Amino acid sequence: MDEGRRVVITGMGVLSPLGETLDAYWSGLVSGTSGVAPTTLFDVSELPTRIAGEVKGFNADKYMDSKEARRMARFSQMAVAAATLATQDARLDLAREDGERMGVVLGNGNGGFDVTQDQTRLQMTKGMNRVSPFLIPMVLPNMAAANVSRLLGLKGYTATSITACAAGTQAIGEAAEVIRRGDSDVVVTGGAEANLCQLGIAAFCVMRALSTRNEEPQKASRPFDKDRDGFVPAEGAACLVLESLEHAERRGAQVLAEVAGWGVSSDAKHPVAPDETGDGAVRAMRWALKKAGVVPDEVDYINAHGTSTPLNDAAETKAIKLLFGERAYQTPISSTKSMIGHTLGASGALEAVACVMTIRSGVIHPTVNYTTPDPELDLDYVPNVARKKDVRVVLSNSFGFGGQNACLVLRKWEG
Repeated sequence: MDEGRRVVITGMGVLSPLGETLDAYWSGLVSGTSGVAPTTLFDVSELPTRIAGEVKGFNADKYMDSKEARRMARFSQMAVAAATLATQDARLDLAREDGERMGVVLGNGNGGFDVTQDQTRLQMTKGMNRVSPFLIPMVLPNMAAANVSRLLGLKGYTATSITACAAGTQAIGEAAEVIRRGDSDVVVTGGAEANLCQLGIAAFCVMRALSTRNEEPQKASRPFDKDRDGFVPAEGAACLVLESLEHAERRGAQVLAEVAGWGVSSDAKHPVAPDETGDGAVRAMRWALKKAGVVPDEVDYINAHGTSTPLNDAAETKAIKLLFGERAYQTPISSTKSMIGHTLGASGALEAVACVMTIRSGVIHPTVNYTTPDPELDLDYVPNVARKKDVRVVLSNSFGFGGQNACLVLRKWEG
């Protein structure tokens, strides 16, 4: 393990297509419930994909002043909400803490893409003077972290990871490093994404990246299944409170798990498609395990990137086989995205929360909709039904467009 302070997780907050509480999210995952449904946030009548994982009934006014909410894009609102829930879960009294020793590191893929679309239409049809004066601070990807920092009074190290679908996982790793090297005692970290809109869905559709199983939305996301036909777009946010072990012990915090290691790599190959050899993914996983001081045989569970696209699921399976060897066939693997869809920059954070719950509960959530095995994908994907297992070490994978890969190793806290 790298030298430096130990980093632990003391609180978590979630907004997902399965609900706005940690209990709703986890119980939905364990029961194999899908949060995918027909899209309601905008008109999809002319789009090939008309389903999504929406955070249903989200009301930002529950988490902040309504005036503040109106000046934020939806992704920022969700980030503030998740951060608020996480600090409450951690029982962190922000007013009594040193704000200069608390930071924010969040992951995000596209910022306020939905607001950009709507304001562009407004400018084109109504003229420049109808554009919102808050447009720029609404849409910038860094504004989720900025708003969390501002509203919660976190005055220390602040950053945003914008590495597509790897952003949430990379943000957690970066946050742990900030604490490990002594720059902060507490960091609120995770990811937020809420850019479901016509332009975004149309762009993914023309890439043929999305599922078109519109008639059976809950069966559309089917990672590792032979009949998978693309990912399901989704939105959500998750935040985790990371603390140095010393700080957590000093205030008597409950420790949920330890951030043991993380790794980041680049395929350096294709702008969109994953490296089919799995080389980049292997490097990220290997480096994460090395930082954690863990060998492949010690990994009890892998939370897969598992997007439900033909290329990704095949490349990830190959990478796991290359790194783990025969152990790959004995290590349970499951995909959170099979139930909530793909939340892009937030996905790694939502999956990290699922990993912590797996460690604490001794239950691995299933990969749902796994009905037709793919002969090329022959590992244990925990099909359709949750499984009890003593899990002490978890590897969580996130692989983003541009070949940017991030992996996280979490370990059970045993004092």
